[in-house]
Amino acid sequence: MRIKRKEKLFKQKCGLLLEQQISTNSKDKVENTKLFNSKELEKATDRFCADRIIGHGGQGTVYKGMLADGRIVAIKKSNVIDEEKLQEFLNEVVILSQINHRNVVKLLGCCLETEVPLLVYEFIPNGTLAQYLNGQNEEFPPTWDMRLRIAIEVSGALFYLHSVASSPIYHRDIKSTNILLDDKYRAKVADFGISRSVAIDQTHLSTLVHGTFGYIDPEYFLSGQFTDKSDVYSFGVVLVELLTREKAISSSRTRDIKSLAAFFVSSMEGNNLFDILDNQVLNEVEKEKIITVANLAKRCLNLNRKDRPSMREVARELEANQMSPKVSNLQEKYGEI
Repeated sequence: MRIKRKEKLFKQKCGLLLEQQISTNSKDKVENTKLFNSKELEKATDRFCADRIIGHGGQGTVYKGMLADGRIVAIKKSNVIDEEKLQEFLNEVVILSQINHRNVVKLLGCCLETEVPLLVYEFIPNGTLAQYLNGQNEEFPPTWDMRLRIAIEVSGALFYLHSVASSPIYHRDIKSTNILLDDKYRAKVADFGISRSVAIDQTHLSTLVHGTFGYIDPEYFLSGQFTDKSDVYSFGVVLVELLTREKAISSSRTRDIKSLAAFFVSSMEGNNLFDILDNQVLNEVEKEKIITVANLAKRCLNLNRKDRPSMREVARELEANQMSPKVSNLQEKYGEI
C-alpha cells in the first residue's frame, strides 16, 4: 500500500504537469517526448537486472535496455522520490524536450507509472570523457585531433544552449563525467537535472550553489549568482583536462594544489605549461597550437567572470585552431602570461 501511495503522490505532483509540458509544441520544438509504460521498460532491462547497470550517479542508476522495436536505450532510474529529485526529474524532461542538437544527449521519453522517476535516453556506447581520458584505450587513444574535436563539439553545444535555443539554458554542471562519447567518439553533453532555462533579457540566476567541486565558478560560489560565464568556467576546467589528462580535483599534485584550475593557472603564470601537459599532446602537435588552446583555457578560468570569453568566442577560437595549420604571434602571447 505504501508503494501505491508513493506512485499516486508522484503522479499527482508531476505527472499532469509533465504531460502538459511535453505535449505543447513550441517554434523550434522537435518531436514530442514519449510517455513509456512501466512494463515495456521492465522488459527492456530484464526487470532492472543488476547486470544491465552501466552507470551510477548522484541522481540515480543508469541501465542499458532494448525496446520492443530493437532500439538500444539508456534508462535512468532515480534513487529516491523526494521533492528535490522530483523537481530535477521534471526539470530535465522539460529542458531536454526543447533541445535538438547533435552534441546534446537526446531524451526519448519518460515513465510516470513507477514509484521513482524513469527517464529514457539514446544509448551512448563509449562512456564518459572522464573515463576515456583516465583509461588506457590503445585502439582509439585520445589524439590531439580527437581532443580538439571534442572541445569544439562541447563548446558548440554550450553556445547553442546559451544563445540559439528557444530560451537561454544554463547547464550548471559541465564536467567530464557529464560528457558522453558515442560510437565515433563524438561528444554528447548530458545530465540536465540542475539546468535552468532563463528569460532572454535575464543576466543571471540567483540560486543556492549547485554543481561539482573543482568545476564551480568561484564568483558563483561567493555570490550565488550563476551566469552563462559560469558554464564557461566549468568548460575551462574540461579544456584543461583535455590538455593534461589530470583530474579536476586531486590530492596527489605537486605544490599541494588540489584544484586543477588553480594548478593550471599557476603553472602558466610560472611559465611551466609544458611541464604539466599530457605527453601525447606534446608529441603530436606544434607548441604554438597548444599555447593557443592553453591561453583560451586560462581566459575561461579567469576569476573575474567579465574577463571570460563567451561560449560563442570559445567555439570560434577552437574552430580556428582546428582549421589553421600554423598560428602566428603566439610566442609573443605566451610571453605575456
